[in-house]
Amino acid sequence: MTNRIGNKDIAQQRSKSEKARIRASNIANEAVKKAIAKEKYRNAVKGQSATPA
Repeated sequence: MTNRIGNKDIAQQRSKSEKARIRASNIANEAVKKAIAKEKYRNAVKGQSATPA
């Protein structure tokens, strides 16, 4: 549950610019995670586990 101010959620009190900034930072964080995962498995052989046996 989100925190509340009176009978409204805090999320409802956020301005458009704040929502846009949060969304942009979330997208950037996901891009970083994706890049790390892509680099990790870039040279992996298809169908084999990532750890060598």
